[in-house]
Amino acid sequence: MKLLQGLIVPVALVCVSCAQPEAVRPAPEERSAPPPVERASSTPEPSATALTAGYGLAKEESVPSLIQKRLKDAGYPYEVVNAGVSGDTSAGGLSRLDWSLSGDVKILVIELGANDGLRGLPVAGMKQNLTEIITRARARDISVILTGMEAPPNFGAAYTSEFRNVYRQLAKEHDVTFVPFFLDGVAGIPNLNIADGMHPNAEGSRIVEKTIWSALEPLLGARAGDRKHPGR
Repeated sequence: MKLLQGLIVPVALVCVSCAQPEAVRPAPEERSAPPPVERASSTPEPSATALTAGYGLAKEESVPSLIQKRLKDAGYPYEVVNAGVSGDTSAGGLSRLDWSLSGDVKILVIELGANDGLRGLPVAGMKQNLTEIITRARARDISVILTGMEAPPNFGAAYTSEFRNVYRQLAKEHDVTFVPFFLDGVAGIPNLNIADGMHPNAEGSRIVEKTIWSALEPLLGARAGDRKHPGR
């Protein structure tokens, strides 16, 4: 039985696509690097590593790797591609969207906005960027999981509230699967984060993986023709 062709991509972005048979899957070196992201400011990057990258962890402890293992163990023929870039803003994710969605992408997990919030960038601009990402993904028949983020309190209560509500508004307007907070149960808990207090440690990463999996799993069976390997 021939496997489905397709990907899951978390964009900070993460994409999920169905795994291709080894004989036709491009080697990693054949996939060109993402285009450089043009920065709007020379301000040093705050917390310059994408959360999906598993900063401070072994590769197998990162959320995308844990999701990949879960898919394999469950018998789903999907490949997870982490398209995140360190220090990425929503504008950066949008600028690389075509590259991120290359291949037979089935599901897009959007984890963007944390760096917008850290910089205090305009919420309206972030909403426009995320809207464009969702719209273009849906136009390609790609299922979308939108994960919410929180802005730090130092920009004031009004900014923090507006920032949080953008994700809820987008999820409702576009009827996409929604995870209210990517770091739910992990943020602000010292023993679940590395020394910087911002990135999950191995235990925290497993909690995030469970949060994302609970949103992802229903989409795997919902997509027409997506099924597990025979005999699983």
